[in-house]
Amino acid sequence: MECTVQKEKLADAVNRVMKAISSKTTIPILTGVKITAGMDGITLTGSNSDISIKSFIPVEEDGNENAVIMTTGQIVLPSRLFSELVRKLPDEDIHIEVDSRMITKITSGNSEFSLNGLDPEEYPNLPIINENDVFRIRKDLLKDLIKQTVYAVSVTETRPVLTGVKWIVEGNTLSCVATDSHRLAQRSVTVEKAEDSEAHTLVIPGASLNELSKILDDDDEQMVDIVMTANQILFKSQNVQFYSRLLDGNYPDTSRLIPTDSKTTIDLGTKALYHAIERASLLAKEERNNVVKLRAEGNQVEISSQSLELGRVYETLVTEKFEGEPLRISFSAKFMMDALSRLDAQSVRIHFVGPMRPIIIRPIGDENILMLILPIRTF
Repeated sequence: MECTVQKEKLADAVNRVMKAISSKTTIPILTGVKITAGMDGITLTGSNSDISIKSFIPVEEDGNENAVIMTTGQIVLPSRLFSELVRKLPDEDIHIEVDSRMITKITSGNSEFSLNGLDPEEYPNLPIINENDVFRIRKDLLKDLIKQTVYAVSVTETRPVLTGVKWIVEGNTLSCVATDSHRLAQRSVTVEKAEDSEAHTLVIPGASLNELSKILDDDDEQMVDIVMTANQILFKSQNVQFYSRLLDGNYPDTSRLIPTDSKTTIDLGTKALYHAIERASLLAKEERNNVVKLRAEGNQVEISSQSLELGRVYETLVTEKFEGEPLRISFSAKFMMDALSRLDAQSVRIHFVGPMRPIIIRPIGDENILMLILPIRTF
């Protein structure tokens, strides 16, 4: 194998695939990055037992030459060293040459490195995915969807299925829900899908979605193709393929957690409420549960918290709209701030049923987003 590739393109591709490479793997070859040179371009692959990422550098793109392939072939190189090396090489072009003993010569400007490669034949094959069930979604929408749901997944392994986000694809609607049994986030969006294709329910690990979000660039108009199978999901955007395993297990029926009635409804500015809770949490942080109290009456909301050692804080906000009964309730400042920080709306509508019933938060202007947190008993 012999090729020359632009440093910037190679560095971008290496950064992407490094998200899938773990130093803790029990399969030594998976600590490496697989490089495959074909006549149409260079493919880099990184993988662990949960996710795999392929990044492709085409020989030519938009009239610019990215790479020159002298001879095709493949090699596996130590990923950490290779990624550092690519970043620090002096010249804009990097020449890679692999001999029959898998010794890889990397040349750039006046620098020359020799790395001992590993046998690419030992590198596990990526899953072969039958592209029958595919739907498409705009990249910016996918990133929003991940941001607004994945924060609510469970971080403990006691119920592994709750460490994932449940996706239901039905007709042209994708519904996503995440819960750790103390809070919940759900959002629905419209996607491009064949109307006659089957409905699918799958649970994607939250960690996989976080990594996917990091490698999706901010090209808003670009579409991502999503391919579903029984135990894998594949996300395909321009020159990048991201594979993730799916989680087994029955995801709980979360619809039963969401109250359908409310006794008190308050409209408030999102940022004003977020910052008031943030200030109150300065004292609440010192206490065990990070508890903030909310008292609503008339057109005013009082946010307060106290610490036995440090003191107390009160802040009053004027509501944009108030309906229903006066209310006192306590909740985790962190949970409320996590929910509010992921909403882009100017104002939120919060529904309360009672001091020990779930709190529902919705952005005003988008009925497809719902966030729920459970209160904490203090009264």
